[in-house]
Amino acid sequence: MHQQSDTTGIPAGSHAHGNIPLYGPEFGSDPERHYAHLRTLGPSAPVDIAPDVEVELVTSYDASLYILQNPASFVRDSRRWNALNEGRVPADSPALPMMGYRPNALFSDGAAHARLRQAVTDSLATVDQVRLVRLTQQSADYLISRFSSEPLGQAELMAAYAQPLPLLVFGDLFGCPPEIGDRVIAGISGIFQGTAGADEILGGALAELIDLKRRQPGEDLTTRLMVHSARLTDEEVLHQLVTLLSGGTAPLGAAIGTSSALYLSEDWPSGLPIEDAVVQTLWNYAPIANYAAHYPTQDVELAGRTLRAGDPVLISFAAANTDPKLTEHREQLSSKAHLAFGAGPHGCPAKDPAFMIAATAVESLLNRLPDVELRVPFKELAWVPTPWSRSLVTVPIRFTPRTVPSAAASRPAAPRTADTTLPSAAATPQTFQTPRTTQDASQLKGGLFSRFRAWVRGE
Repeated sequence: MHQQSDTTGIPAGSHAHGNIPLYGPEFGSDPERHYAHLRTLGPSAPVDIAPDVEVELVTSYDASLYILQNPASFVRDSRRWNALNEGRVPADSPALPMMGYRPNALFSDGAAHARLRQAVTDSLATVDQVRLVRLTQQSADYLISRFSSEPLGQAELMAAYAQPLPLLVFGDLFGCPPEIGDRVIAGISGIFQGTAGADEILGGALAELIDLKRRQPGEDLTTRLMVHSARLTDEEVLHQLVTLLSGGTAPLGAAIGTSSALYLSEDWPSGLPIEDAVVQTLWNYAPIANYAAHYPTQDVELAGRTLRAGDPVLISFAAANTDPKLTEHREQLSSKAHLAFGAGPHGCPAKDPAFMIAATAVESLLNRLPDVELRVPFKELAWVPTPWSRSLVTVPIRFTPRTVPSAAASRPAAPRTADTTLPSAAATPQTFQTPRTTQDASQLKGGLFSRFRAWVRGE
């Protein structure tokens, strides 16, 4: 049985190792209390990230930065994971989809990482800022049009807006035809929801997309990755796309939802720009909370603790950003000094576009629904009880019902200058097996992406 919390407020330890469990409702309801206790144990401490899965969690900003910027001593290849190699990680552990090895830049080191990373960064650099803002505004207009005319003038912002918006943006950036885009969205959404078979749906859709782009190249990220001088294989292209999807959709949706709620909260000072709400979200509610497993290449001493070679060391971006030793002089730091996007060679390659999307999404919401407000105080909103991310469960809003302009009425805005930087890539499926037969298109015909593209075309 789990131990009970004592009268000092120290979280209960888990039955497996006597460690604090970083999962479940108790952690989800008050992660800062858990981080505060862990800080009393030093810059890092052992925790259970999932049942029967022990990791070393780094809560210190300085120690986190040291590890992130020291790839010679701390590598990302999880095939070094001792407990996994020794059969001590449950086969159905929720930690495996998050920490298990995949052939992408996130889990590679050295020359292999440099090659994959360069292909990703060069491809992202071709994305036009004006087009990205316009695409975000179109996606926002479409999603708002779906709920803004509700007679009661009420909606749930996470499900109706914050979560699907990045999916629409990325589907377009990848150059997805409507039907493939529907399956990409169904697959990546299902993976984060734990839906059986979701990884096969996503893998099959992306394999079909790659095959299409080989026959019909376009001005899109998929094609850019495929023609890059790094000469990625189709499998490598697929896994880089999955990394971009997983790291750029759910975390970005969390950032949009939290930034919107924060800006609409009762305590938000009037007159502060929208960008400040995004910055505060990245500092205080890092969308990727605890992630980026590193593996020491040899035993390392950290403030009196021995980090054993091959044992996973996770970075608590959430705890590092709110480290009391940092917050004392945080006002003197650059707004980009937070670790929500990671740091070092594995830092998020899409931090500026991600910030732009988040800020544009919040701005579009306020422009289309100028009287929008929260139906529940910000402090009473519930958070998802997972160690990996910091995302609101729901953001209930109310507004005056109205008619939203059509897609044809949308006009491109001037590019926004990003003054900060979004989370490093999150979970991706470990392997993909392309189905022997293509998914029945009729089952997913008329999905979210198809309806969005039809709306943009004025159909």
